[in-house]
Amino acid sequence: MREQWGLAKWARLSPELEQRLAYNAAVTGSYEKAAKHAKRWGTAISDDAIHSLVGRVAQRNKAAALPPAPPPKPKEQPFSMVIMIDGWMVRQRGADWGAEPGPPSLERISWKELKSAIIYRLEDRAANACGRGMLIEKKVVAVPPDTDVIDLGAKIQEQAMRQGLARAKEVFVVADGALWIWNLIEDRFSQATKTLDFYHGSEHLWSLAHHLHPESPEQAAAWINPLLHQLRHNPEHRVVRTLEELLAKNLADPIIHREVSYFQNHRDHLNYADVAARNAPIGSGSMESACSQFQDRLKRRGQFWSPHGLEHMLAIDVALKNDTLQFLWN
Repeated sequence: MREQWGLAKWARLSPELEQRLAYNAAVTGSYEKAAKHAKRWGTAISDDAIHSLVGRVAQRNKAAALPPAPPPKPKEQPFSMVIMIDGWMVRQRGADWGAEPGPPSLERISWKELKSAIIYRLEDRAANACGRGMLIEKKVVAVPPDTDVIDLGAKIQEQAMRQGLARAKEVFVVADGALWIWNLIEDRFSQATKTLDFYHGSEHLWSLAHHLHPESPEQAAAWINPLLHQLRHNPEHRVVRTLEELLAKNLADPIIHREVSYFQNHRDHLNYADVAARNAPIGSGSMESACSQFQDRLKRRGQFWSPHGLEHMLAIDVALKNDTLQFLWN
């Protein structure tokens, strides 16, 4: 009977039960809730046992390889691929976690950036009955804090290749202005059509508008509205030229210099009219949604992760989102 259940010599949990418990741990808000859910469907187990299970599974599968990607369909339709990259902050226990009350300089909490990406085919975009955009299928990549950007780039490229990167007729990459993201893009996806997230670009224009008209929101809006329209619909970088003319008259202003440099550095990533005409995204809303879904499990109130605890749960959560959780028991 133990052989039929797949139980190892001293194991108390079958592979099927382990998968169910790991799934519960990923979709609920805490190990305690996962244990309560398990009890409701007939398995009385402690939250500590589920915590240990997640750690064992994630640790033993660090170097596990997924099965080969399925071959393309005989009559596969041409498709384009979209890759979005972003990072978000998560709370880890600092070096002085649990220390007695003392000076404010104690590092009880350490904020860390968790870098992630989503990959999907442009043709997999759809809308629900309410008209809200949705993705029929997507894959996610996420790595623990302090992972080298080179390793993240390799993981994103590997996942993209599994989804048909080499067969895509065109690849679109959308991201905000973080320097590490654009270094990664140039390293791994230099031939892709690159787009600066329109929302982040408009944020920088608004920052400049409020700097030029600090006392009058109406004047700031009047200054920026024509520029936003040009940015979205004019393919000739008229906005960049306008900003350069502004800088020429205010060379000593560091804020103007900073914002104009931002747009100069992204001059080749502002072709919103052309990208939109090809039905590709000009914003990273899908990536923001994916970050929100990660945070729903990993950034709840009162959660302060140890580095290993965050790494283990992240591995389970990514496998769940990519529908590959079952392969961790292969």
